[in-house]
Amino acid sequence: MIKELYNRSIKLAGHKKSKTFLGIMSFIESFIFPIPPDVFIIPMTIANRKEWFRIAFIATTGSVLGACFGYFIGFVFFNEIGLKIFELYGVDNTSFLKDKVSSDGGVIAWITLLAIAGFTPVPFKLLTITSGFVHFNLFYFILVSLLTRGSRFFLIAFLIGNFGQAMKSIIEKKLLFISTIFSLIIIAIAYFVYKYLTNFIS
Repeated sequence: MIKELYNRSIKLAGHKKSKTFLGIMSFIESFIFPIPPDVFIIPMTIANRKEWFRIAFIATTGSVLGACFGYFIGFVFFNEIGLKIFELYGVDNTSFLKDKVSSDGGVIAWITLLAIAGFTPVPFKLLTITSGFVHFNLFYFILVSLLTRGSRFFLIAFLIGNFGQAMKSIIEKKLLFISTIFSLIIIAIAYFVYKYLTNFIS
């Protein structure tokens, strides 16, 4: 099933309305769809390298809006919808997280998890839904989602847009390594932003 969805996604990337499909796909990937937007971004940018910024912007916007929708599902309909999505990915109930995230250490840990999921192949959707369920701070949630998803999509589109087909195989082979390095950087930034805001507010 996943392979079939992947192949269909590749075909849609060459469609004349591919940017519309990219926005929709980026939106639903943030809370249920299993295929990452990268599948669209790479071939679309190769086909039209001058459009790399617009392609990355559409993917980022759709993904962050989808993340907010996933947050809403977790906040309002976790038992009715959220758990069913979790079951699709073989994940058990995460209700025990609610108390853990309420502590200061829990907030930092959750920002870290969001950063990793936002920039790496870790299922981002599971974190968006759970963030709503545990009532994680919405401002931090949107900020981290924007930074991580934006960094990932803009990095891929920029490399393809400026270096072309030659970067395709490198990105596909080294994406996890690149994602890990950037995740560590983003985690550090998120931590210092959190500490600064905490001290500023207090």
